[in-house]
Amino acid sequence: MKIRTILGDISPSELGVTTCHEHLIWSVPVPYADEDPDLGFDSIPAAVAELRYFKTAGGSALVEMTTAEIGRCPVEMRQIAEASGLHVIAATGHHKEKFSAVALAGKSVDEIADGIITDITSGMNGTDIKAGVIKAASSQNTATESERQVIQAVGLAHKATGAPVSTHTEAGTFAIEQAKLLNEAGVPFERLLIGHLDRGLPRETYLALARLGAFLGFDQIGKNKYWPDAERVLLIKDLIAAGHVNQILLSGDTARKSAWHVHNPRTDGLAHLLLNFVPAMREAGVNENHIQSMLVGNPARFLAF
Repeated sequence: MKIRTILGDISPSELGVTTCHEHLIWSVPVPYADEDPDLGFDSIPAAVAELRYFKTAGGSALVEMTTAEIGRCPVEMRQIAEASGLHVIAATGHHKEKFSAVALAGKSVDEIADGIITDITSGMNGTDIKAGVIKAASSQNTATESERQVIQAVGLAHKATGAPVSTHTEAGTFAIEQAKLLNEAGVPFERLLIGHLDRGLPRETYLALARLGAFLGFDQIGKNKYWPDAERVLLIKDLIAAGHVNQILLSGDTARKSAWHVHNPRTDGLAHLLLNFVPAMREAGVNENHIQSMLVGNPARFLAF
């Protein structure tokens, strides 16, 4: 078993404390690029500084979920990983149709799958830098025809490589349906991380996904405008009590300059997870073994293939 990082394969035991859905270099594609100037990261020095701050808080690894259509930069990510000393796992696959439609226009399922497989086995963007996780996405309350094509391609790529699959849902909608579509395409539930769930969904949604065997992505930590962190803590406690601690993965999905400590010292940025959210879980009575499972053990199991 191995985890495929930007700098090469490592043993799962080497991974350490991991934030499982983040961005280091990315951009909003045309024609949406001017909608929100705060969105996007375009600085190697800023990314290195942010990762070093995360490292001082106890972080060891990060899953970088930027796909090609939103500006994935393998060479720059390798420079960031080398300079920061963190394990960085890069993504292949594709984002939701809003961002990927132009890039995927005219491509067959097999062509999409071949591109994903190449990213994992040979390298991204013509480099020898390999991806270690596959991204799939759906839209608000549905998966479009293009997104369903990607899901089929992701299934083919997973069967060919064994790489784990991590998803984008739109505010947690269509989560159960998305998981079942990916499973029908060939991705076992236990190799699947359903993203963006911590948005105040019905409790049964979490339990239904957990019963399927999928990993649950609590990856909006710190974004209290969507749902308060205090509610996230309560839900995590509830899921632990129901026996699902080994399926919970944590991160912040920081995507705005103002959300990074290096740009905005009033926030802890990537380190918020470790400096604020973990202490809040301890304060609420989540024990240390369970915290270590969510931060270390679960990411290592999910990312290994």
